[in-house]
Amino acid sequence: MSMDLTTRKAVSSQSLWERFHSDRPVRRSFFRRFLRWGGFAFVFLVAIVFGGFLHFADSITTLKPPLEPKADAIIVLTGGYQRIDQAVELLRTGAGNRLLISGAHPTTTPSQIRKLTQSPANLFNCCVDIGYDAIDTIGNAREAAKWIHAKGYKSILVVTNNYHMPRSLAELKYVDPATDFIPYPVVNSDLKTKNWFTDPNALRTMIYEYAKVLLAGARNITGLGRPLGLRSQEQSDDPD
Repeated sequence: MSMDLTTRKAVSSQSLWERFHSDRPVRRSFFRRFLRWGGFAFVFLVAIVFGGFLHFADSITTLKPPLEPKADAIIVLTGGYQRIDQAVELLRTGAGNRLLISGAHPTTTPSQIRKLTQSPANLFNCCVDIGYDAIDTIGNAREAAKWIHAKGYKSILVVTNNYHMPRSLAELKYVDPATDFIPYPVVNSDLKTKNWFTDPNALRTMIYEYAKVLLAGARNITGLGRPLGLRSQEQSDDPD
């Protein structure tokens, strides 16, 4: 009887040992497959992001303004007086009937902008509006859309830096898909040459802006994490 029990225990222990060791190759095989396919997915994702960056860079460096720009009105997104100079010149030559300077700092006066751009006083008095509410590109789009619908415009020349244009158009079309937005890029001198990627500052600018474009695209698709980008909203949320 004791021999029979001993034999049973030995057989039972042997079967548990075999079961345990037979599961290990299965789990190891699954783990290896997971690592392999995870690695493939990571490489594929990196390739997509890198390919997207190359496409973005090519579109930026080859982006040119239209030869004969014409629209109902003009919008310039603040960020440098070179942009505003170009927008005022477009207004002066009749490319649009009215100009919105979006995202101006609250302390900036119309006379300061007029003097810095060396524009005629009558041109500013009749045909230039200044928006002080926008604090970022999303705010620019909201501020511009409100102005566009108040004036009843259908086509708009958008003036901003070439590297900033894709994100600006994406935000404008998101809030106002019915309006025809025509890009008028102000070319950044650092991005004119074909060897911009050897310039650390230019490369940094391109990578930073590309990351913003990806974030804006994801935000517009999901609708998540989208701030208003307006000073008026910040003030209304202020408990003081």
